[in-house]
Amino acid sequence: MSTPHPAQPVLFENVRLIDPARGLDRPGRLLVKGGVIAGIDLPDSEGVPDGAHVVAGGGAVLCPGLVDMRVAIGEPGFEYRETVASAARAAAAGGITTMAVLPNSQPAIDDPALVRHLRARGEETGMVSILPYGALTRGCEGSEMAEIGLLDEAGAVAFTDGTRALADARMMRLALTYARGFDALVVQHPEDPSLARGGCATDGELATRLGLPGIPTAAEAIMIARDLRLAELTRGRLHFAHVSTAEGLELIRAAKARGLRVTCDTAPPYFDLNETAIGDFRTYAKLSPPLRGEADRLAVCAALADGTIDAIASDHAPCDADDKRQPFAVASAGGTGLATLLAVTLAQVHGGTLPLIDALGLLTCRPAALLGSDAGTLAEGAAADLCLFDLDRAWKITADALPGRARNTPFDGRAVEGRVLGTWKAGRQVFGQDAA
Repeated sequence: MSTPHPAQPVLFENVRLIDPARGLDRPGRLLVKGGVIAGIDLPDSEGVPDGAHVVAGGGAVLCPGLVDMRVAIGEPGFEYRETVASAARAAAAGGITTMAVLPNSQPAIDDPALVRHLRARGEETGMVSILPYGALTRGCEGSEMAEIGLLDEAGAVAFTDGTRALADARMMRLALTYARGFDALVVQHPEDPSLARGGCATDGELATRLGLPGIPTAAEAIMIARDLRLAELTRGRLHFAHVSTAEGLELIRAAKARGLRVTCDTAPPYFDLNETAIGDFRTYAKLSPPLRGEADRLAVCAALADGTIDAIASDHAPCDADDKRQPFAVASAGGTGLATLLAVTLAQVHGGTLPLIDALGLLTCRPAALLGSDAGTLAEGAAADLCLFDLDRAWKITADALPGRARNTPFDGRAVEGRVLGTWKAGRQVFGQDAA
């Protein structure tokens, strides 16, 4: 097939339309004009609009482009790990059209000009929208609150110190109180730094056997319990990132039942892998928080199914190869996740934990709602940010074959089912056979 002109209408035929935002899941057709969705579920009797480029879906799923609410990139300051451009290519290969970018770069995103710059850099790629997080404290250092109001005005979608927990309880109380005035979301890395200091694996039999300094699972629960009390005190909006333990999830579940304004996400490693993945000091599986025991993994799966978890994020954390080619205790923590986010999440569908529409909701409309974005829907008039994927196509994740500058995936060698066939940003194909 030829590549359509940007102004040419695009008609998707013979696709399974899934829009979790509206509870839509049925075969149909979808028309794109001028970069927006112009018609959905069109009857076959209407034929093909004049001049339209036809995409024959062959029964594949067409859903909103994925919204990834936790992505670290190297730009600015660590471009050797990842740039906006390389992250955009990896995102497009994974069906992601919107990504929220953490602020702990160099310099940290604690200046309104940097928020506007990151948004513009995303638009320049033509492949992905970047929603910048603003730093919660200056330099993400935890000692002085950032200018939340100015950052919010510049377009920051939420406030966090990224991979650093805000340890000071008084500072967190002030931040939640001040952010409440803007109805802004505060995002916490839920790990008590004093308990985690020097650790690199979950405390327990495996860490002891490998001689690795451990981090107790209580480090997560303690921070969650403290911040839930502060959220209750301030009535602020609080979100916990990459929750990974049964105890932490139970605290969040109970807080939701009490009516607190609290939400959380998790990432694929915490429901697809357990601590045995670190094997014989396998540094690609060194993450923050560390991989947990099997009981915690099963608890994360259960929390996905019962709605305790509000979103699935890639937790994309690119590392330079030299950062991983170190003894386990000193190697950098983090794994790439943009290109594998959908496929690993679909394992929960194939395994029976989640219905497909619910899994896609955790990747589209639900994170979009948390971030105040209008992305993540197939509604008429919405931007034609789209992902076309084959639910059953099998492939193997191979680190060296992944797009992007960094390849430090904890899923290297993992067989998965579900392959992105094409990605469209504002109606223009940015990944797939016909991508320009």
